[in-house]
Amino acid sequence: MPGRSRRTAAAIAVSATLALTAAACTGSSGGGQGSTGSSSAPVTITFWHGWSQANELKAINDNIAAFEKSHPNIKVKAVANVTDDKINQALRAGGDQAPDVVSSFSTNNVGGFCKTGEWVNLDPFLQKDGIDKAKTYSAAMLNYTSYNGDQCALPLLGDAYGLYYNTDMFKAAGIASPPKTWSEFQADAVKLTKQTASGYAQLGFMPLYHGYETTTEHYAAQFSPTWFDSAGKSNIAKDPAFAAALKEQKTLVDALGGYKKLDKYRTSFGDEFSAKNPFETGQVAMALDGEWRVSMIKSDGAKVNYATAPLPVPDGQADKYGIGYQTGTIIGIASTSKKQAAAWEFLKYLTTDTHAVVSFANAISNVPSTLAGLQSPDLVKTPQFQTFLDVAANPGSNTTPAAPNGAAYITTYQNLGYKYESGQISDAGLAKALTDTANQIDTDLAQAR
Repeated sequence: MPGRSRRTAAAIAVSATLALTAAACTGSSGGGQGSTGSSSAPVTITFWHGWSQANELKAINDNIAAFEKSHPNIKVKAVANVTDDKINQALRAGGDQAPDVVSSFSTNNVGGFCKTGEWVNLDPFLQKDGIDKAKTYSAAMLNYTSYNGDQCALPLLGDAYGLYYNTDMFKAAGIASPPKTWSEFQADAVKLTKQTASGYAQLGFMPLYHGYETTTEHYAAQFSPTWFDSAGKSNIAKDPAFAAALKEQKTLVDALGGYKKLDKYRTSFGDEFSAKNPFETGQVAMALDGEWRVSMIKSDGAKVNYATAPLPVPDGQADKYGIGYQTGTIIGIASTSKKQAAAWEFLKYLTTDTHAVVSFANAISNVPSTLAGLQSPDLVKTPQFQTFLDVAANPGSNTTPAAPNGAAYITTYQNLGYKYESGQISDAGLAKALTDTANQIDTDLAQAR
């Protein structure tokens, strides 16, 4: 599956509807079990997931078959291509058709799933089986799968972000290696840009926040931000990382021709998830993207010669080079399930068994979600893909944490970014805009809690 950010708009819309009340109901019929108990009686559990492509379905079905072979008393009924809307409706309605195990591509929904109790807290299951989650998953992944101390989800494969660069264009421009600091990045982007009177013959990098993966939160990750303070309030006006990320992006926008010229060029780009992606067509020399682009470049038959590297970091934080933004697929157990012990055995297999994790990652070109998986000799990788494994394993890599109102705080911050990059907010007015934005986030959070 090619990345998660393509579902950002849908995830934000879904997140706004997550104030749900879990109804008392049953899961699939047959075989009752307690929350963390066990049973050897035959039982069938229902697993809902969003995968739909042939290679994805084969991969998940192969893992189901392997699980059933090792757990002969548990059968898994898989339902594919399920949206979060359908998941939420089913958990509200309950009944025999409601799922037992649920996966979602929307990490933004974790806060809602935890807060409403729709997905059960998995800590008792982890503790019962002696699984140390801090030694199993990265800190970033644990951050986006929990809320307020409630580990109501676990990671099921991940995504990591880095820099793709056209090696032919680098050679032609006399650039020997990828940039590691932001000033190097800006200098290279300018050097790789060929402007014309009406646009560009070649652009070093598309910095605009509407430019596919160049979102505010992906930039901010390189500045090691703290999104919320210890009281759970927005930290964007207090942590200098946010202002710095915005200012550096705006400086790059100005250096590459200005907002209007860049935005016009952006409208000439093809679909992000097609062979018309601007990096694959040579319209841009560098791109911020996820690990899935490696397999897409191959499957698209793109002729671009390229390499990958971590996205640069601020000049004063060169020792942090190698970090990046992380996200991924989440999985949990519906609180309405009457077969939570069996559901846990299946969820545990998918999320902690190294063979299951690695075989799934290999099949759909995603990053393994366990630290052991990242180091597995069975992991299929190329030099280009290795970058994203390294980013995922870096303890400094980070994410956007779960919130009770989903992606609302990310959207509010991004709206500020749109206004600032386009000149609607001046440099002198940025500090006040950050404060106003933080206050709006806090107001929205207070209403959601």
